[in-house]
Amino acid sequence: MGLWAAGLPSLYDRLELDTARLGSVLLLISGGALVSMLLAGPLVDRWSSRRVCWIAGPFSGVVLLGPALAPSYWSLAALAVLFGIGLGVTEVAMNAHSVEVERRYRRPIISAFHGTWSLGGAAGGGLTSLVLQAGLDPQWLLIVAALVVPFLYVPAARLLLPDEPAHAETEVKTERGGSLRWGLIALLGLAAFAGHLSEGAAIDWAALHAKLVLATDPALAPLAYTIFSVAMTTVRLLGDPIRARLGSVRTIQLAGVFATAGYVLVLLSPVVAEPLRVACAWTGWALAGVGLATVVPVLFSAVGAAGGPVGRALAMVTAFGYSGLLLGPAVLGYVAEASSLPVALIIPAVLAAVVTLTGSPAIRALLRLSPAGNEPVPVPAAEPAESDGGVGRWAEPARD
Repeated sequence: MGLWAAGLPSLYDRLELDTARLGSVLLLISGGALVSMLLAGPLVDRWSSRRVCWIAGPFSGVVLLGPALAPSYWSLAALAVLFGIGLGVTEVAMNAHSVEVERRYRRPIISAFHGTWSLGGAAGGGLTSLVLQAGLDPQWLLIVAALVVPFLYVPAARLLLPDEPAHAETEVKTERGGSLRWGLIALLGLAAFAGHLSEGAAIDWAALHAKLVLATDPALAPLAYTIFSVAMTTVRLLGDPIRARLGSVRTIQLAGVFATAGYVLVLLSPVVAEPLRVACAWTGWALAGVGLATVVPVLFSAVGAAGGPVGRALAMVTAFGYSGLLLGPAVLGYVAEASSLPVALIIPAVLAAVVTLTGSPAIRALLRLSPAGNEPVPVPAAEPAESDGGVGRWAEPARD
């Protein structure tokens, strides 16, 4: 994903695309991914997430050959669907397996998985920039990646949990016997949608903003996405300790504030003094990465902290979120074509603020339903969990 996102400016030039056509390609990738996500769930339930990861992981790497070798816009459009299918199945399988790993680990760890995903994105952006600075053709980097990446799945896949997790189909209820209201689920879903769309906008448009709006050197343009990814990776790897210290509500509030401030700097970058434009934009992408890093782990954890079987609610919030991540960047392409890319980036800037406006009250409502101290974030044994309704610290989990 990192190589694909960082290589978009070169693909844009090679096939002589415009922002609308690029938006269409991104939309086709999104469509293929969304359809495959719907099919991947039953496959995981029937064959286990381990088996699906074994197949879907290498497949998602190989199908990158399609966009890498596409000779025209129309062939790129057709092959983009296949690329999206590979990404969608892999996404579902990996996340399903990570849930089972965390359940057995008995401590929070999913945030670290998101952090390593972002680390891959940063590595892809940095590698693309190095290839461009060396004067090499980035198309060959995508081709090599499509041939090498499938083999990188093998050693990791051998270590996956061998047995199939049990999936119980249950009603969305809390331990207090009440049900999560659909309005509350929608509010959580809106926060997830806003966060994912803002993240997707950075993934697919940060490098192009540097190239098309700031007229940055082509070798430096991918660094805009790399900076965003590095910032997001760092904070995601520290996400659980941050939430343990600040509490879920304060964490989601600061997430929206930082992300909004970051996008404001990106929007202001074209009008600042020319020597500072790139620095202003890079600072903005870094702040956006810092803010958006904790949105998904905090929202998912809050749903789980409500107690009782909440699988249906979590599934709906996840669907809202991924629809924003996959569909948002394509919509921005159409808006950019109709007006300009800076105008299009106003959308994720506004939605970054929506993360705070909707996520904060939704988490408060969930924590009012949850038993005190139910959030699975360990604290030092000598320090008692605060009696704050689950907003702040959480008790050390039981261990074997």
